[in-house]
Amino acid sequence: MKLAVISDIHGNLEALTTALEIIKERGIETTYCLGDIVGYGANPNECIEELHSRNIPCLLGNHDEAALDLNQAKRFNKYAKITAEWTASHLSDEHKAYLSHLPLVHTLKECTFVHSSPNDPHAWHYILSQAEALRCFPFFTTPVCWIGHSHVPGVYCEDGSTRVVEGGKRYLINVGSVGQPRDGDWRLSFGIFDFETWNYEHVRAEYNVEAACEKIIAAGLPHFLADRLRVGI
Repeated sequence: MKLAVISDIHGNLEALTTALEIIKERGIETTYCLGDIVGYGANPNECIEELHSRNIPCLLGNHDEAALDLNQAKRFNKYAKITAEWTASHLSDEHKAYLSHLPLVHTLKECTFVHSSPNDPHAWHYILSQAEALRCFPFFTTPVCWIGHSHVPGVYCEDGSTRVVEGGKRYLINVGSVGQPRDGDWRLSFGIFDFETWNYEHVRAEYNVEAACEKIIAAGLPHFLADRLRVGI
């Protein structure tokens, strides 16, 4: 079985639909979303609808939570606060209800899924180094734990020996961001895992970024949010 793992859509419908098209073309039937469906982008309702209509299991991200409770946006930077307020005012009641029922963690036989980190999912910790990743391994028992949140892709092995996924070892894998990459590469990012071969593929793909940028500006959101999409920061 092959599994696709996506994360951090952030209201970017163009990036999401392209990612889902790639997943469909690859014949992958199982997809999980690690959260932050909304925030920053101009299509929060449409992104929720895409995932919900396809029955893709999703987790709660910090921007999803902030759209439901703006008190959670107090620690956000000014751009994140602006978009949290905008998103909260534009989400339909139906989609707010959908977000309110999303779990923080989901576990399968081989995989744990969490938006930020398995050691304290609701604290929204960022995992950006091997040292930070190593502290997480005691908090999950599956061979692989999938994370997003930082928007920076990475593969972390429990023994620190490799960033290439191999059978018989345990991994924390950040799939990056579909709709808001922050690693200097503007292309959408997600992961595909093959349970039979134990092969992990980090996917990067171009999408209609200009359309996403134009929607942000047309919505009256800060131009900075469009500019950063073009460069992946």
